[in-house]
Amino acid sequence: MAYSDKVMEHFTNPSNIGELKDADGTGEVGNPTCGDVMKITIKVENDVIKDIAFKTLGCAAAIATSSVTTEMAKDKTLDEAMTITRDQVAEELGGLPPQKMHCSNLAADALHRAIEDYRSKQGDK
Repeated sequence: MAYSDKVMEHFTNPSNIGELKDADGTGEVGNPTCGDVMKITIKVENDVIKDIAFKTLGCAAAIATSSVTTEMAKDKTLDEAMTITRDQVAEELGGLPPQKMHCSNLAADALHRAIEDYRSKQGDK
């Protein structure tokens, strides 16, 4: 299975790794089939994601998609970040092998759940 150079770059040098203290929103997802688990934490100011971090237990694709998803979401409004899709994540990485597409789905889902968590704490619908 061949990964793009961008996948390998995000796997070996991931961006925004870790967990934000006092996060405004947290999203956690997992895939019982492959065992990947992702957690994304966000800090929000004026409806914009000002800081974002991830913790991922998984394969190279899972780590790379988590990393690139955080880059894609940072400094976006919450509404803009909610539109990030699995296909956009995979495209940003120069593609993923078909059997690894579920990784990009998890990363986008974790981001969306973090935003939903933030909004639920704000009383936003």
